[in-house]
Amino acid sequence: QVQLVESGGRLLQAGGSLTLSCAASGRTFSSYAMAWFRQAPGNERDFVAAISKDGGRTYYADSVKGRFTISRDNAKNTVLLQMNSLKPEDTAVYYCAAANSGSVYLSRNYDYWGQGTQVTVSS
Repeated sequence: QVQLVESGGRLLQAGGSLTLSCAASGRTFSSYAMAWFRQAPGNERDFVAAISKDGGRTYYADSVKGRFTISRDNAKNTVLLQMNSLKPEDTAVYYCAAANSGSVYLSRNYDYWGQGTQVTVSS
């Protein structure tokens, strides 16, 4: 069982930077690939970024590649999403998720989800 709690979301202007944090409970954190998804009003939940169990591989949606960076600290059971050059279209609720297996791009492969944190980027 893994519990995930996101934090760091807020309102900011376009062009700004923000770091989201996801704190995980449980002793098996390093057994899970971790990811961030986001969901804007009226849209489906979309893949943003993922990181492998050992942190050696990262994956990004094309829309955030070069602007967002995902990282993890298995000793501290945390996952971070550093977001730079934010755009109004990045506005969404951001969710942290944990997957034991399967493609990291697919939300159905994720076993645990956080409650989400709101990021709003004004133009």
